Amino acid sequence: MQPANLPPRAGLGLKPQHYAEILAARPPIGFFEVHAENYMGDGGPPHRYLADIVAHYPLSLHGVGLSIGGAGPLDRDHLRRLRTLIERYRPQSFSEHLAWSSHEEASLNDLLPLPYTPATLDNVVAHVDQVQQALGCRMLLENPSTYVLFAESTIDEVDFLAAIAERTGCGLLLDVNNVMVSAVNHRLDPFAYVDCFPVHQVGEIHLAGYDETTDAAGDRLLIDAHASRVSPDVFALFTHTLARTGPLPTLVEWDNDVPAFAVLAEEAAIVDAALAEAALRQHPRGRVA
Repeated sequence: MQPANLPPRAGLGLKPQHYAEILAARPPIGFFEVHAENYMGDGGPPHRYLADIVAHYPLSLHGVGLSIGGAGPLDRDHLRRLRTLIERYRPQSFSEHLAWSSHEEASLNDLLPLPYTPATLDNVVAHVDQVQQALGCRMLLENPSTYVLFAESTIDEVDFLAAIAERTGCGLLLDVNNVMVSAVNHRLDPFAYVDCFPVHQVGEIHLAGYDETTDAAGDRLLIDAHASRVSPDVFALFTHTLARTGPLPTLVEWDNDVPAFAVLAEEAAIVDAALAEAALRQHPRGRVA
């Protein structure tokens, strides 16, 4: 199983309303990401456009429905459909979430948190092993955004993710927006989270904007909304992250209230500039690598 090999550039989520513009203009975007579940039909315009776009851009395939953290068995039909997609498009990266989203026959329209215990760790490790075996590729596992903590948790989230990667050989997807959302909601230090993250396992970074409200106690409550530009504090955490990781493939997520493609391209250009600065710091001009 080979690690992800997306270019260390800014990527964007591929939205149907932008298909034609992307194909006509061929903008300088590093890669595009699609949610796997949106392309599990056998044919139709989505597949026709995706095939044309993949001919010109690297592809990141991002799953939202495997329920890797669920207590029950993985859906073998879902795995089969994922395998079909991977064989059809040969994406440079496949990723999923450290979360659960189903129970028995019911599928829930959310990515729900799980307690970090040895038993949960064993279950997630078994599921990641099953996914990688079924798909025939190395996957990346994304840190979640959370709004509650479990009293029964006995393992720190970063240690939990590191143990999964160590035991399964999977990579990690570091969602910097999720770090900020969870840290603010639980009154933790997002920079300390990044500082202890196993960055040698990271194959991709995600950025996004969040919504903000207050909880019953009047404290800040951040919502992982994906409906606005990357928040300034998230971008500051991103540049801090790059000092540890060096330049990595970085996706700007904008899934709700999707703007004109030009707005997304502006966000990608800002991220590309930060990645170029990180590359320069890593290999200054005149220095022999």
